[in-house]
Amino acid sequence: MQTTADKEQQAARREPDILDDVKSLWSETLGLAHDQLQLAALETKLAGESLVSMIAAGVVVAVLLVTAWLGLVGAGVLALIHSGVLASLAMLLAVALNVVVAFVLFKIIRNKSQNLRWAATLRSLKPRPKSPAAVEPSTDYLNTGKVGAP
Repeated sequence: MQTTADKEQQAARREPDILDDVKSLWSETLGLAHDQLQLAALETKLAGESLVSMIAAGVVVAVLLVTAWLGLVGAGVLALIHSGVLASLAMLLAVALNVVVAFVLFKIIRNKSQNLRWAATLRSLKPRPKSPAAVEPSTDYLNTGKVGAP
C-alpha cells in the first residue's frame, strides 16, 4: 500500500516530465513558426524581384509596340498619299484612327476597373443582418389557438 509520502514523490517525479514536454513542445512550435516566417520572407523577396523584372520587361515591350504602331500608321499614311489622297487628309485619318482606338481601349479599361474592387470578398466579410424571425421568435400560434409551431 502506498503512503501519502510515496504518492507525493511520484507526483513530484511526474511534474518535471510534463514540464519538459511542454517546454519541448513550445520550442518546436517556435522553431516551426520561425521556419514558416523565413519561408514567407524568401518567397516575398522572390515575388518582389519577379515583379520588378516583369514591369521592366513590360515597359520595353510597350516601347516596342508603340514604335511598331507608329511604323504601321506611317506606312498607312504613305500608302494613302501614294493612292492620291492629300497628305493632310491622310494624317487626319491616321489621327482619327488613333483617337478611335484610344477611346475603345479607354472604355475597356473603365469596364474592367470594376473588377478591381473585390466586391464579392467585401460582401462576404460584411456581417449578415439578423433576420426578424431570428431576433424574436414568433408566438402568434399561442394566440390563435392553432396547434404546432409556425
